[in-house]
Amino acid sequence: MSFNFLHFYDLFLLRLKEWSKETPLANAVFWAARKGNLAVLQLLLNSGRVDVDCKDNTGTTALMVASYSGHTDCVRELILQGADINLQRETGSTSLFFAAQQGNNDIVKLLFEYGASTEFQTKEGGTALSAACQYGHSTVVETLLKNGANVHDELHDGATPLFLAAQEGHITIVRQLLASGARVNQPRVDGTAPLWMAAQMGHSEVVKILLLRGADRDADRKDGSTPLFKAAYKGHNDVIEELLKFSPSLGLLKNGSTALHAAVLGGNVRSVVLLLEAGADVTLRNKDNETAADLTKNERILRVLRTKGARKNN
Repeated sequence: MSFNFLHFYDLFLLRLKEWSKETPLANAVFWAARKGNLAVLQLLLNSGRVDVDCKDNTGTTALMVASYSGHTDCVRELILQGADINLQRETGSTSLFFAAQQGNNDIVKLLFEYGASTEFQTKEGGTALSAACQYGHSTVVETLLKNGANVHDELHDGATPLFLAAQEGHITIVRQLLASGARVNQPRVDGTAPLWMAAQMGHSEVVKILLLRGADRDADRKDGSTPLFKAAYKGHNDVIEELLKFSPSLGLLKNGSTALHAAVLGGNVRSVVLLLEAGADVTLRNKDNETAADLTKNERILRVLRTKGARKNN
């Protein structure tokens, strides 16, 4: 394979203002790792004039760049040339973290073959597993779990891999994590549990799975709202139907409202109907002494409420 070094040199000189690496040759290594140009990468590393673990001003290495970009051959070359697999950039991210985040499972496997660790965390407490769960890479999740990733990892705000998967609606990953022993009711620091978050986001299949695995249907946040309350306010009727199968509380919550109040405030006629059919009480008053009927001017909702005997205060 022929190679015009002068042409290549012109290319990476154009990047000097964008990148801040150790030397122009280091810039070239990063360029090759990002583009997946194995020939250039080998040429530069074999020259002996550039450190395989050269870093930019954030501590990012060429191995991290290749792992993020999905270039398996470049990752292998960097490893064989002596790259430190477990180096962390300033944020705490490692090559394994980047590969997992991007769903590059072949690279994840390769990194494990050469000693990658699942224990490193970012400054926010993120791990390779939490990244894969958040971004929906179920194959990577499987590989990570087989190689010792901790299903109970937590971000500093208390979010677990299960929480992140539930939040994003990644059904397969939710099942994987529960099968691996994830705690279904483990909340974040603010009291938000996976079920609450899935309900708010409208992920009815995730809600169903969590409920079947024992999620607390009435688990509330510090503000007193429950999964049913949030689903009702958002108008996520499929979620409401799943929750109602498990007989959640329809009465007043700690915040002084009910799910019916929430549905009315959200303007969701179908949600109102579902809750009334489940036995919601139209006479219950919130902390401001208002019934559900007092909270709306929507004539369709008022008609539905009046079929159950509701009356406005004025």
